[in-house]
Amino acid sequence: MSASSIAQQHLERAIEEARLAGYDTDSTARYMLSWVVSKYLEYRTAADVRSELQFVADNCDPETDYVFMRP
Repeated sequence: MSASSIAQQHLERAIEEARLAGYDTDSTARYMLSWVVSKYLEYRTAADVRSELQFVADNCDPETDYVFMRP
């Protein structure tokens, strides 16, 4: 099992558990992101974490084609 699939399973379970407790997906995802950033800051610099988040933000549109992608 890959790290990606493990993380996905945990996120899906957390969202379902939060939903059953009356919380929405948006707030659960926001809290998960906050915990991820906190974990990153344990061993990465703030500038490095900002760079990581900026990369994700710049590349989050699934409809965007990128220069390095082939048709």
